[in-house]
Amino acid sequence: MKQGIHPAYTGITATCSCGNVISVGSTVGKDLALDVCGECHPFYTGKQKEVSSGGRVDRFNKRFGALGAKK
Repeated sequence: MKQGIHPAYTGITATCSCGNVISVGSTVGKDLALDVCGECHPFYTGKQKEVSSGGRVDRFNKRFGALGAKK
């Protein structure tokens, strides 16, 4: 690596809103505050809900789907 052209890579702490503290390396140079992390994100905790409530296309097909099938 060429000397003097890269930012300093130091260890920082990233603190999540749930209280989880993560030690990481970064070039930012200051501690970070996170909104979500792997401990509280719904995808990683298994609390994610599948959204299949149907949108505009489903409503259209319910209302007018029978009209296109009578060819």
